[in-house]
Amino acid sequence: MKTEQQQLRLIASCPDRVGILARVATFIAGMGGNITEANQYEDVRSRNFFMRYGFVLPGPESALDAFKKDFETVAREFEMDWRVRNVAYRQRVVLLVSKFDHCLAYLLHRWKVGDLKIDIPCVISNHDTLRELVEWYGIPYHYVPVPKGPDAKQAAFEKTADLIDAAEPDTIVLARYMQIFPPWLCEKYRYRVINIHHSFLPSFIGAKPYHQAEERGVKLIGATCHYVTEDLDQGPIIEQDVARIRHSDTIEDMMRLGKDVENTVLARGLRYHLEDRVIVHGNKTILFNR
Repeated sequence: MKTEQQQLRLIASCPDRVGILARVATFIAGMGGNITEANQYEDVRSRNFFMRYGFVLPGPESALDAFKKDFETVAREFEMDWRVRNVAYRQRVVLLVSKFDHCLAYLLHRWKVGDLKIDIPCVISNHDTLRELVEWYGIPYHYVPVPKGPDAKQAAFEKTADLIDAAEPDTIVLARYMQIFPPWLCEKYRYRVINIHHSFLPSFIGAKPYHQAEERGVKLIGATCHYVTEDLDQGPIIEQDVARIRHSDTIEDMMRLGKDVENTVLARGLRYHLEDRVIVHGNKTILFNR
């Protein structure tokens, strides 16, 4: 009879000191676990230590609860900020979008073919433009217009927040959602809201970055996947990439080239987040990518 086992990830950060790896590895071995992947990094300036361990633990799903309870002793000893996740768990991801469909369509395709092993409980938009695309995939589509004016915007975001809460997401993705998340929503879902910005941040924040890039005559355009915070387009960066352009390229050329970069950067950034490869440290990230 095959022994039941759980594939888990341990992600932790703490003040650096001697013996962290030995203590954690010994604890996992003592629980009957086998480490299958190990990533660690010491930030020499802040003297903080970061780690991501993949391991297999024998036993039923309840073995995870026992691991969490017993690991508390180790966590307190090293003053750790930590979490453990079952790799088999399919995270729930809510997508928000406006009129541009390229990032949404790319993520939906990757989900449909099984490249992104997530559940998508719904898509929310401030336009009704993309309903047919989303419903073709069999996913509920919620249209919540965001009118101008502070009171109307507040009401729209409260309705949007209610829909998000009802979907019980692990992660929220702004797939070219062209509205500014209010601070109270940023705080509620701290480091769980991912945005794709169509420039290589910190250059050209805010609206129409391709127009800003054309005015400056840049030779590279890019895209940035980052966590959403109260400060517009200044949250911790997860992933970035660029495309080279020529002096003769128009804004339309830049937008066409940029869409491809946006697609891949958002998909990679989301995957890193889902695989617990990102640890936020201040306004930066430690990224254990492949």
